[in-house]
Amino acid sequence: VQLVQSGGGLVQPGGSLRLSCAASGFTFSSTDMRWYRQAPGKERELVAAIGGAANLTYYVESVKGRFTISRDNTKNTVYLQMNSLKPEDTAVYYCKAITPVAYWGQGTQVTVSS
Repeated sequence: VQLVQSGGGLVQPGGSLRLSCAASGFTFSSTDMRWYRQAPGKERELVAAIGGAANLTYYVESVKGRFTISRDNTKNTVYLQMNSLKPEDTAVYYCKAITPVAYWGQGTQVTVSS
């Protein structure tokens, strides 16, 4: 099983970024996927989640209306589109596959700063 993340980087407040998480080694289309983030000195928190059929999504209150989770089951990839970014969104972002043994991506740094 592999979850390979891409995207992220440095962006000014109000900017946008898209994170990608390419999966392999399990049946992606039937697997719920999540994005988490961990800021320095803070616990890892769930940011967004999406069901296997992409018909159910969840967002933490602080990102509602700004972030969008989506997936392309033909590419075995889950995305996190982040708009109107704020300094408090600065964190390492991780994707996670909700399988019997949960798997994590390697993490991607997102820094929102002017």
